[in-house]
Amino acid sequence: MQGHPAILDALNALLVDELAARDQYFIHSRMLSEWGLTKLADRIGHEMEDETGHADALIRRILMLGGTPRMTPNALDVGHDVPSILQSDLAVELRVVQHLREVMALCEAERDYVTRDILLPMLDDTEQDHAHWLEQQLRLIGLVTLPNYLQSQMAS
Repeated sequence: MQGHPAILDALNALLVDELAARDQYFIHSRMLSEWGLTKLADRIGHEMEDETGHADALIRRILMLGGTPRMTPNALDVGHDVPSILQSDLAVELRVVQHLREVMALCEAERDYVTRDILLPMLDDTEQDHAHWLEQQLRLIGLVTLPNYLQSQMAS
């Protein structure tokens, strides 16, 4: 099945975002683990797995539509401490949310409802789980202070 060229381009642009999110979560989870923040490292590792699933779904759809997946991720923004890690991960998620909405609108315009339906759970996951959770963590840091937050993230 040959997909619409604009949709294939848009899916590839989403793919490089998802790959960047995956890689950024990967390095952040390993940094947090090294720092002894195992609870936070585990959650960020879970986010990496979710992003891998999103990338997999995009790759499968691109291939089905006759395209070639672009496997080079966008540049990473690696944090240097917990607040900057959470902020940079949130920035990626917010960018992906906006991008997903744009691609879903394109799918609607081109009447590719199957692709739109594949993207909808990604939008829900990105907006309701990933971005919301990151915003909560940053809010918690503000409420309980960074040292107390860090202490809460040391145990699994």
